[in-house]
Amino acid sequence: MVPLSRYIAFFSLAGGGVVVDLTTKRWMFDRLGMPRMDEEPWWLVDRVFGFQTSLNGGALFGMGQDLWALFAAFSIFAAIAILLWLFVGRAANQWWLTVALALIMAGILGNLYDRLGMPGMLWPAGYSGHHAGETIHAVRDFILMAVGGWRWPNYNLADSMLVCGAVILVAHAFFTSREEGRELKAES
Repeated sequence: MVPLSRYIAFFSLAGGGVVVDLTTKRWMFDRLGMPRMDEEPWWLVDRVFGFQTSLNGGALFGMGQDLWALFAAFSIFAAIAILLWLFVGRAANQWWLTVALALIMAGILGNLYDRLGMPGMLWPAGYSGHHAGETIHAVRDFILMAVGGWRWPNYNLADSMLVCGAVILVAHAFFTSREEGRELKAES
């Protein structure tokens, strides 16, 4: 049986992550506006770290542009799989899995909200490939990083939560398998 504390931790972390992600997206897009080709980034550390709005109709690094329905369906499937793994499969009995999957869930849901079409977010006139007034089915990105002359693709806090959750999962898998190996050696 999964303890109530794991349900509380998971839904608090995932829900809080979604709220923070959507709030920061809204704030940055209200402040900086829709992306424009002539827009100069708002650098906090000159040519290293700043903000610039962009819209990603695809997935990782912009791959699969305009396949929003496919990515939305995959996100819904992943969210359901996480809930089943945690609470039916009882993976939530492990704190690190609960935390990792809560971060991943927050990232999935934050970007899913954008992919499904943000209320009131319509394409303005002049965007190539889109009709003015059409609903935007793209993830809002705004964090900009650069090293030298190379710029990393813009991202958002949901993306950061996905990456942090994935790193925790990998670390958990690595250290858990090493611990299980030690236990097996000790038993023989």
